[in-house]
Amino acid sequence: MSGSIIVERDGHVATITIDNPGKRNAMGRAMWIAMGDAVLALSAEPDLRCIVLRGSGTEAFGSGADIDEFETIRASKAQGIAFGKHGHRAMHAVRDCPIPTVAAIRGVCVGGGLELAAGCDFRISSDDGRFGVPIARLGAVLAYPELEGLVRLAGPQVALELLLEGRVIGAAEACAKGIVNRVVPAAQYDEELAKTVGRIVAGAPLSARWHKKFVARLRQGTPLTEAEEHEGYACYDTEDFVEGYRSFLAKQPPRFKGQ
Repeated sequence: MSGSIIVERDGHVATITIDNPGKRNAMGRAMWIAMGDAVLALSAEPDLRCIVLRGSGTEAFGSGADIDEFETIRASKAQGIAFGKHGHRAMHAVRDCPIPTVAAIRGVCVGGGLELAAGCDFRISSDDGRFGVPIARLGAVLAYPELEGLVRLAGPQVALELLLEGRVIGAAEACAKGIVNRVVPAAQYDEELAKTVGRIVAGAPLSARWHKKFVARLRQGTPLTEAEEHEGYACYDTEDFVEGYRSFLAKQPPRFKGQ
């Protein structure tokens, strides 16, 4: 086994690093399990305001599953189902995380790496980022849970284009297709990422969590209950709301506590 998942904290921010640079940050089974464990644990931390997901170094965010494992643990349908549960757990943990998540993408972001990034709230790529799902070259397919994020981001036509052609595209084209939100020159990447995280952390954390919940609910496309509609006004009973409007009137930065 090679590679690991590294979790670091800095104040209200946690960074999860996919660390397997010798294999372009490919993820073996143990790493998928560790990713799911890490995201679920961080999701339960009330003081966190942002989670950054990134790859080790600047050459790759992630290149997906570690193909060296295929012959021993993904050599049949039954093994594929068993393996897939770990990946799906990690992807869904990212997708359902109540804390704002940012995929910080440098270099290669393909296969399972793109599936993880798709679960984040938004994706910032350096201008040398590369994106794709060339899984047909392996004679394999994306199962439904693995395909969900890409279809949600870019739609079925773009998803099929990437899957059927197996083409790896650059950051500018990925942005135009809706796969990433923002492309930043590599030389300015760390600075722009820090500014982005800073803006998220400066906002009211309860507002961020509510907005994530509301957007996810609206995606379901079913009518809202009266209780759900009324939850949109629960913010007015929070200390952060009072802090927010009083700070605005006093022309000073707010100090939100998440209460």
